[in-house]
Amino acid sequence: MTQFHSDSNSFRVALAQINSVLGDLQGNADLIYTAAQEAHLQGASLIITPELSLTGYPPEDLLLRPSFITACQQTLDELCQRLAHFNECTVIVGHPKNTVLGLQNCASVLSQGKILACYAKQVLPNHEVFDEKRYFVSGNAACVFQHHNQSIGILLCEDIWHDGPAQQAKQAGAELLIVMNASPYHVQKVNLRLEILRKQILQTQLPLLYINAVGGQDELVFDGGSCALNHKGVLCALSPQFKKDLGLVVIQDKQPQVGSIANESSVEAQVYEALVLGVHDYVEKNRFPGVIIGLSGGVDSALVLAIAVDAIGADRVRAVMMPSPYTAEISWLDARQLADNLGVQYDEIPINETVNAFETALAPQFKNRGADTTEENIQARVRGTLLMALSNKSGRLVLTTGNKSEMAVGYCTLYGDMAGGFAVIKDISKTLVYQLCHYRNQVDTPYGKGAVIPNRILTRAPSAELRANQTDQDSLPDYEILDGILARYMEENQSSEEIIQAGFDPHSVDKVTRLIKLNEYKRRQAPPGVRITQRAFGRDWRYPITSRFKA
Repeated sequence: MTQFHSDSNSFRVALAQINSVLGDLQGNADLIYTAAQEAHLQGASLIITPELSLTGYPPEDLLLRPSFITACQQTLDELCQRLAHFNECTVIVGHPKNTVLGLQNCASVLSQGKILACYAKQVLPNHEVFDEKRYFVSGNAACVFQHHNQSIGILLCEDIWHDGPAQQAKQAGAELLIVMNASPYHVQKVNLRLEILRKQILQTQLPLLYINAVGGQDELVFDGGSCALNHKGVLCALSPQFKKDLGLVVIQDKQPQVGSIANESSVEAQVYEALVLGVHDYVEKNRFPGVIIGLSGGVDSALVLAIAVDAIGADRVRAVMMPSPYTAEISWLDARQLADNLGVQYDEIPINETVNAFETALAPQFKNRGADTTEENIQARVRGTLLMALSNKSGRLVLTTGNKSEMAVGYCTLYGDMAGGFAVIKDISKTLVYQLCHYRNQVDTPYGKGAVIPNRILTRAPSAELRANQTDQDSLPDYEILDGILARYMEENQSSEEIIQAGFDPHSVDKVTRLIKLNEYKRRQAPPGVRITQRAFGRDWRYPITSRFKA
């Protein structure tokens, strides 16, 4: 290990990109202590942790429980004493704190067994997935502390997206800005962050250290990507995405020096890593022994199976094929090949007799009524019942396989293919599903093995196989069209008229937008799933079920 000797003009900072477990106060304190210990051994005198690192983010209504806030303060006090063992070492910790103004989102500077300073977040986000005004009161003052003859100002996450807090810190004497974040990932978020950071650097002429959380928390995935930029906005250090990391940055003559810069990943690689991390942490943090997936021989379940294996290992993944009379032979063959390629436990449970029993029981009620989607849904619900029974017996989590395109227009069955505990690709459009499968089949991904998903799965027409010769496009527009409308309507908030003016067929626009509104009741009953776009069905989509507004 290279020794680093600080002096009056230089010191080393550790960007502790940790994966907190929400509510595990002692466990998170241990993570912070361990990071500080390692950083201290590597010559760092200043260790920075993410926003609300002590609690995990977002604590949501735990913040409304007085006992939780009391426990947070007790744990912080204990951690402060533990960290006193590291001489001349300062650690900045994120935590909630009761103040004379009310509960605030804070960052405390811990050194020598004391809290030297405390900053309260000034700009509380209340958009997309954020709801901080429900819990916190805004701070109103800068926080600048001294470290190795340098004045350092602290900001928390949303503060950096607005001009006031950074300017206030500079006016209070800050020569370096620290920004502590719990910033969830979505596509293109990395470039957006750098743009915002450089904007503030341009206005303040101050160098900046950005620390972000990493890990999955229910629907959210925090991607890390902590970094350091000098006073000209030049990137000097960049931590990897989606991995725990202790990024070390040397501050020389009050500027960060060029250090380790992680390679930039493609969009497909980033999204795939987000899904893998989201599944891994949902399974591990909720202590599930493994997962179960209903395998169909189609592209969606193939992608979910690959993600599950890459997240928790093949030995903890079970695939179940449940064929009906409408299941094509190639679906059987492809499902078996996929399971074999990935090395998972594979079982087949035919559903013919079970479906027949349902139809026989219902025959008197359905007399003189022709077959329709009711019979199709019975097949899906039989499969859902079987998967949930296997889940109950084994304790394993059922991963559902519906994608965003299907969830949008209701091409999914309540208590059928929607039955399960975690919807892995809930925020992945059908067109992106194919892109991710092609990415996973490359030989140079971190997961190796090359083409694990059989090519025929990627080339045949998608089908639910609930009736003879069925394809998705029997009742839906082509997915390129559907996904284009969906992105504009849902993620960009365009009206139907604006989408039509962009060149989309009026009939398709009317059909897709109408189906989106009609199927809100289904999505309310869907399991949570990983968020990878700026607007996913879940925390940041809160439309009423009952509404007659036509957009």
